[in-house]
Amino acid sequence: MGASTTGRPRIRAVLFDLGNTLVNNRDYDEMERVGRGLGLHTEAEAFAHTYPEVEAEYDATGGAMGERDFWTSVLVRVHGGPVPAEKVRAFVERMAASVTPAQRFSDTQRCLDELKRRGRALGVITNGRSEALTRQILERTGILRYFQVIVSAGTEGIAKPAPGIFHRALARLRVSASEAVYVGDLPNVDARAARDAGLFAVWLHRDGTGFGDDPPEITSLTELPGFIRALELGT
Repeated sequence: MGASTTGRPRIRAVLFDLGNTLVNNRDYDEMERVGRGLGLHTEAEAFAHTYPEVEAEYDATGGAMGERDFWTSVLVRVHGGPVPAEKVRAFVERMAASVTPAQRFSDTQRCLDELKRRGRALGVITNGRSEALTRQILERTGILRYFQVIVSAGTEGIAKPAPGIFHRALARLRVSASEAVYVGDLPNVDARAARDAGLFAVWLHRDGTGFGDDPPEITSLTELPGFIRALELGT
């Protein structure tokens, strides 16, 4: 399975990360507002510097940093000193319940339309809190209708980079790993993890050059349909 009669791969499914891949969840103004509401010295500019820094550390550890540890690290650096555990917990809860809508990236719908037009099955695999919350975000951003399967770490009890979370999505779509492509914004937790699970994988590096090949790199979702066609053609 997964190859045409020419021996080249036939891609039947495309799977996506959610945050910072399909939708932008870096709302630094909202982070500032929530932090200040808890009495912390927070500024959007500090979040804009610190959040990507901690995210890179999270990816470098292969996702070993949990959600609470992630936000503790962010808040301590932004606040400039220790942050009580109860305030970290409250920050995480308030951000999850924020009424500020996530914003889909400008290249998201165009990519999804093109993939759907070519008959690719689509799904989401996220380390988010729950499938229900993921569906809410996709609904609010107007793209829920595109996806046949949604797999969330919080609901499944297994998270990226573990191969099992990728395999659950594939099983529900009834496709093999060699028939699927996964795209996400982190090189290790997303792209290399998917590749280790047997899928074709690509790193969406919006601030990159697009020339990386370990893992393969794109700078916009508009490049993804062409990447998949080239993969199938062996070019």
